[in-house]
Amino acid sequence: MQNKSGRRWLLLRGLSREAGHWGGFIAQMQAAMPTARISTLDLPGAGRYHSQASPCSIAEITAIVRQQALQQGLLAEPITILGLSLGGMVTWEWLLNYPEDIESAVLVNTSFSNLSPFYQRMRWQSYGAFIRLLLHTDIYRRELAILQLVCNLRDWDESRALEWLKIQTERPVSLNNSLKQIIAAARYKPGPEKPKQPVLLINSRGDRLVAPACSEAIHIKWRMELHTHPWAGHDLSLDDGIWLANRLKFWSDAQAMPAI
Repeated sequence: MQNKSGRRWLLLRGLSREAGHWGGFIAQMQAAMPTARISTLDLPGAGRYHSQASPCSIAEITAIVRQQALQQGLLAEPITILGLSLGGMVTWEWLLNYPEDIESAVLVNTSFSNLSPFYQRMRWQSYGAFIRLLLHTDIYRRELAILQLVCNLRDWDESRALEWLKIQTERPVSLNNSLKQIIAAARYKPGPEKPKQPVLLINSRGDRLVAPACSEAIHIKWRMELHTHPWAGHDLSLDDGIWLANRLKFWSDAQAMPAI
């Protein structure tokens, strides 16, 4: 039987972020699964598509991202998607509407409006900081503030903020597109159906942006497997990418084992 760690992975990031924000995680994931084929896509309004207008609905965003995948030949065979935060909502919508595209999926620190209250989907303690950072005119200080909100490990704040400054300078995400993505996320309310494909939920106990209870609500609703990181923040891939990469490998390998 084929080792599932060698599967085709597609990575989707979250609000106002792009493929470049994965940082060193892709290399860590590749080290954990050397035979895996790992690709990334950007949401409309970010990364390669920063000049495009972002839709205000997850369904429309998903349709655009799927079209990108088709154009780039990423759907020649079923893929496994890793979706972080807003990327997790896009992944869920994709699972429900285009199930033939996807073999399995992993959702990290995501949330649905019909399962979790708004004050958990964006924790009330972060409202003021989040609004202030969106309006900050100093790009470096804004990116540093975002980093300090979504990560709990402080070892590489300055170097990462400089990397994020370069990304935002070269491929700027507009305030308008950020707000449209926020609207899309706030409105996202999937139906009662459960995807037929295997889905792994992962959350971070130290997430200061989205309450860990949001992933727990999905777990309780659909009885999906859930793993919790003990201290990481919202951007688990940056706080502890090795832990996440190994968790993905173990889960993939477990799926390859025959049922008893």
